[in-house]
Amino acid sequence: MTVLLTGAAGFIGMHVAEALMARGDDVIGIDNLNAYYDVRLKRARLARLEARAGFRFLEADVADREAMLGLAERHAGVTRIVHLAAQPGVRHSLVDPYAYVQSNVMGHLVVLELARRLRRLEHLVYASSSSVYGANRDLPFAEADRVDHPVSLYAATKRSGELISESYAHLFGLPQTGLRFFTVYGPWGRPDMAPWMFAEAILSGRPVTLYDGGRLKRDFTFVDDIAAGVQGCLDHPPEGTAPRVLNIGNNRSVEVRRFVEVLEGALGRRAIVVDTPRPATDVAETFADISAIQALCGFAPRTPIEVGIPRFAEWYLSWREGG
Repeated sequence: MTVLLTGAAGFIGMHVAEALMARGDDVIGIDNLNAYYDVRLKRARLARLEARAGFRFLEADVADREAMLGLAERHAGVTRIVHLAAQPGVRHSLVDPYAYVQSNVMGHLVVLELARRLRRLEHLVYASSSSVYGANRDLPFAEADRVDHPVSLYAATKRSGELISESYAHLFGLPQTGLRFFTVYGPWGRPDMAPWMFAEAILSGRPVTLYDGGRLKRDFTFVDDIAAGVQGCLDHPPEGTAPRVLNIGNNRSVEVRRFVEVLEGALGRRAIVVDTPRPATDVAETFADISAIQALCGFAPRTPIEVGIPRFAEWYLSWREGG
């Protein structure tokens, strides 16, 4: 099976590509290698993938219509798409809103236009986000909850992608599944994410900022569990043309201060904690109802933070020393 994977040099993208190739799939990876964070990290991820048989890389921006639509002729044998490319980062959407609309809305639209030109396409799985739930207080978050009150532009662009996908499923019969990711962490993570920033601050002797005393709660999901869930979902296209949107998380809500405690233990250093009020872009808690994806493909996250954080810390220390 040949899978087209966008965002292949990204954090989740690299792990999904490795999982797909481990079972024998061929992967065509797409990434624009932009400078949102250190490109050396993206190139290091890419080097891991290019060292394996079955991987081909094409540098392209998903919002580039000419480059992306040209793939329909050159790679007509593609049967599955995993669309992970996006402009990430909730707070950065306040700084550069145009980048979010260009990548997450226009880019999503272009991928859908490519998908409907691939005559052998069986399934498109794309990345949405738990951020679409906004300030919803009903826990755990369920796919049937209302998601029309985003608290960040990033969330609004992800919800826009879901709506555009729904229209394309109706108009063109595209078999699609959107996955709402919940706080993914693990080795090869991004420098703008909390685990990396916390670890860097702890090791550098700088303060770690915890909002509301670290009482915010997140459904921290280890990246290997995410990759397994993406793979399982990809193998189960929807019946008919009705699109799906599914939560993919750890089904546990953990206080951020507990996350920091486990990270302190893994690094062997204590954090200097500074308490500040929660910003408007952050919600108090996330917690995924994963019953739908469990029923679909047997998704069963297996990695608590007590296991996942030490694995992240081990990788991070290695990268910090030699990266």
